[in-house]
Amino acid sequence: MTTAATLAPPVRPAARLRTSTPWWMGLVAGVAAFSGTGSSTLNGDELATISAAGRSLAGMFELARHIDGHFLPYYLFMHFWVKAGTAELWLRLPSAVAIGVAAWFLVELGRRLHSTRAGVVAAGVFAILPSVSYYGAFARSYAFAAAAVVFSFWALHRAVEAGGRPGLRRWVVYGVAVALVCSTHLFAVLVLPAQVLLMRRAVAVRMMVAMAVGCVPAAVLGLIGYGERHAISWIPERGPEVWLKFPKMAAGADTLGVVLFVMALAGAVLFWRTLQGAAVLRSSTGGGRSSGVWAFVLVGWLVLPPVLLLLVSWAVTPVYVDRYLFVTAPALALLAGLAVAALPRFHVVAGVVVVVLGCALAFPDHVDVREENGRFENIPWALRVIKAEPEDAIVYGQSQLRTGFDYYADSLMPVDVLRTGDAPDPDGFGYPERSDVSAVLKDRERVWVVWRGTKKSGLEGDAVPRVGEVERAGFELTLAKHSVDLPGLTVALFTRDQETAGQGTARQGTRGQGTRG
Repeated sequence: MTTAATLAPPVRPAARLRTSTPWWMGLVAGVAAFSGTGSSTLNGDELATISAAGRSLAGMFELARHIDGHFLPYYLFMHFWVKAGTAELWLRLPSAVAIGVAAWFLVELGRRLHSTRAGVVAAGVFAILPSVSYYGAFARSYAFAAAAVVFSFWALHRAVEAGGRPGLRRWVVYGVAVALVCSTHLFAVLVLPAQVLLMRRAVAVRMMVAMAVGCVPAAVLGLIGYGERHAISWIPERGPEVWLKFPKMAAGADTLGVVLFVMALAGAVLFWRTLQGAAVLRSSTGGGRSSGVWAFVLVGWLVLPPVLLLLVSWAVTPVYVDRYLFVTAPALALLAGLAVAALPRFHVVAGVVVVVLGCALAFPDHVDVREENGRFENIPWALRVIKAEPEDAIVYGQSQLRTGFDYYADSLMPVDVLRTGDAPDPDGFGYPERSDVSAVLKDRERVWVVWRGTKKSGLEGDAVPRVGEVERAGFELTLAKHSVDLPGLTVALFTRDQETAGQGTARQGTRGQGTRG
């Protein structure tokens, strides 16, 4: 029969733990994340970071008034970072460092909750997640958000579980942590309701004040984001079925995600029993403080964000996007680490097995992340497809694609006939263009058209208006190729239709013509 004594976490001297905490796990996780850069090229979101960060401070504030206002803190940071360069590795390095910080705090939080082994296993699991390799080598703020969230839970544990009345400084640190959560990504705040479960009479006032002050950035950025909700009008309505894909999203892999989710639930149950047992041992001295509540807090960290994000989508506007929920990945790893640490023996062997088996299960996903098209928008591939001849023209289905072609083009490019300026629009990521397509193509025999999406999206219907304008200018489809993964890029070559030149071509007349690779 299991007793409270066997369930309670081992007693460890605090001073010794502070000197023996394996800080190097943060370095391992950071290196693992940085390796995710591989040969994968920048995608549209990362190119938007370059576009925003490359503007003046006044230009960034002007951009924030129209689009991506909730990314302004990240753009401000990257504004100074890109002054040292815009190479792929340099742009993605801050995210890898953020992953390392998240892993270090994960070790510390695991140590505080249970034991050093729980934190080490959690950091090891976190490091081998394909989602970590993806967002840890991604020039956006998602890795920063994950680090800030782990920091906030660490700071909250440090304040709430302090013996006696915790000092003001600990609550200030917690308030700063909450502010960082709110500043790194607007929807990272969805983890905070889980923290409210720890509120009790002894700490209620200080916790509420620290959380309220820390949430000021969320209130400001939320109001800005609400006014710019047109910018995410592309997000479709979602139903509860998206929750079935949640384990895959958090882990970045199908099978590994399911395995870790089952481990996480088991870890939550075992951890709750551990805390309950510890509370029984401390009951004679009035201890026990949060007893088994921390188990529910960690589960809330894992499952509340997708539930709340879907509720926001139904109540306000569709916002359910998988990448907004990367902040749950540390919770998945931590609960899995607690499951391993709760085993009666062979913790080291079990931890190694979990990490190695996780690597094996996720190997194909790690390979995908590190491929050239690992970010699903392969501009170097498009440049290889374009075999430009003198006097060829190029037309972009979405004008913001220019940022990527300007970044990667290193050889002869077709003439950008519609472009009227080098600077992007002050209120977005597009570029000023001429609207008279027929006039600028009057003396051209070949025109390349590039758009984001499938061949069908541009060649059928009106999803890419520029395609129809090129056809009406007297051109017919000769070649069309798509970069395989969705949404991907499509590159099409249109050549002058000699029989209809100058007369315009009915758009329907060119459908189905040409070679489509």
